Amino acid sequence: MNDLIATPTRDDLERRFSDFGTLGEALDYAASGQRGLNFHDMRGQLARAYPYRALRQDALEAAGRMIQAGIGPRDRVALIAETGADFAALFFGAIYVGAWPVPLPLPTSFGGRDHYVDQLSVQLKSCDAKILLHPAELGDMAGAAAEQCGVPASSWEDFSAQPKSEKPLPQADPDDIAYLQYSSGSTRFPHGVAVSHRAVLSNLAAHSHGMNVQPGDRCVSWLPWYHDMGLVGCLLSPVANQVSTDYLKTEDFARRPLAWLDMISAADGTVLSYSPTFGYDICARRIGSQSKVSERFDLSGWRVAGNGADMIRPDVMQAFTDAFAPAGFDAKSFLPSYGLAEATLAVSIMPPGEGIVVEMVEETELSGQDDGGDRPKRYRSIVNCGKPVRDMTVEIRCDSDEVLPERAIGKVWCKGPSVMEGYFRDTEATEACMRDGWLDTGDMGYLSAGYVYIVGRAKDMIIINGKNHWPQDIEWAVEQLAGFKAGDIAAFAITTPGGEETPAVLVQCRTSDDAERSKLRDAIREKVRAVTGMNCVVELVPPRTLPRTSSGKLSRAKARNLYLSGEIQPYSIAA
Repeated sequence: MNDLIATPTRDDLERRFSDFGTLGEALDYAASGQRGLNFHDMRGQLARAYPYRALRQDALEAAGRMIQAGIGPRDRVALIAETGADFAALFFGAIYVGAWPVPLPLPTSFGGRDHYVDQLSVQLKSCDAKILLHPAELGDMAGAAAEQCGVPASSWEDFSAQPKSEKPLPQADPDDIAYLQYSSGSTRFPHGVAVSHRAVLSNLAAHSHGMNVQPGDRCVSWLPWYHDMGLVGCLLSPVANQVSTDYLKTEDFARRPLAWLDMISAADGTVLSYSPTFGYDICARRIGSQSKVSERFDLSGWRVAGNGADMIRPDVMQAFTDAFAPAGFDAKSFLPSYGLAEATLAVSIMPPGEGIVVEMVEETELSGQDDGGDRPKRYRSIVNCGKPVRDMTVEIRCDSDEVLPERAIGKVWCKGPSVMEGYFRDTEATEACMRDGWLDTGDMGYLSAGYVYIVGRAKDMIIINGKNHWPQDIEWAVEQLAGFKAGDIAAFAITTPGGEETPAVLVQCRTSDDAERSKLRDAIREKVRAVTGMNCVVELVPPRTLPRTSSGKLSRAKARNLYLSGEIQPYSIAA
């Protein structure tokens, strides 16, 4: 029997919505109340309750050890971001000494040891870390990466045994950098986003007001802390807004996704919980047509079912609603949002209660070109990602930088106090996306009645014979064939041996029969031709081949690079 008691949802402490000068001040205030963080095992059972007062005490002790180790203001402290009390204490310990914590990813299920060591090495060099702190079980890989970079490394346990200084802590300023955040796609050419205390607290205040955080709200999360939605939205926001939070490790969610919904069902209070689209998709597929959904789950208290971090799929959201409506899930709880690490996190949030709102946009409008042909019109569902958060301004601009009118598709630019100061030690990359305080997000979209609609990443667009095609349209078309799901397909442009540009479509194939593979390849080719009017190269690849970013999103750019370099080997199919 589990006798542990989670930190309470409600507290007599007067709630402050991130109106602090620094993250350290935010934790100091949260520690004066009863709320805190709660860590659960893979079955969703409480394993440790960690009140904010305990987090603060551990963080201050970690700060003393860092000072004793010679770590001071502006030094970078690299931390393997495993969800747990150790990372949280070390992160805030670095904050207290004025150092910059740098969350680094955990190993993924693909790529293997060498890939992970290389990824850590690149990011350690990029941030010029003073030290790397890691869980003991990752000592081999973390140690190898640190050795490559000449960076001292220590397990959390070993570091906690080090002596600590009693020197007073430095005073932080709101405009000081608080931490470095690597975007989910940062691998070979990483961009460390430098986020100030003022920027993150501004975004956290906007985030809490946008969600209309209430006294009975409790957060439940499985999102990784090395990604901005997990770190900012589900760790720093609960601290700065004094919300008790229940955590399931990301790897445990991958093994037992329905444990996430078990935790929401058991939560004391109304629930705030975010996930990318694929998280909802996994749960809907896992539950299938089970008849006992209403007996196992009670999702009637899920007030905010946030969705962000990748393209929002209305078909997936509908499938999730159909699967879990018997358990009390209300589709109006869906809260689409849009954001990126360069803006700290949130750029736009749907007002609570409005749910998923979809517009059907014709493909020639999406591509920005009208071919004047007689092909039947095709439409794509574009999800409303809400209104700009407090103090954030969004504009849609054309390539010549002119501001476009409503419902005209162009590049999404944003400006506000939570937009980054720049990439760490990368002036060229900063100047490429920043102009007079405005951030070029790299996304394409449009505005309608004050709401933001996102179409896709500008760099992902496939341009063939002067015509624009979105890879999502090709991927989603192939998904309509039997046996495929989101993430099985990657589309991008390549140059054929004859020098022609053509779309390539990599498809994860689960059949081993050569004749079936041949039929499947032909069916895919015909489906793409029907949607785009183009012939394409279709390559069938083994399951679990297509690479993903650290946040779980398909990485088309990496898939293309691996394919062109020969590291992705397609199945050979007899003629």
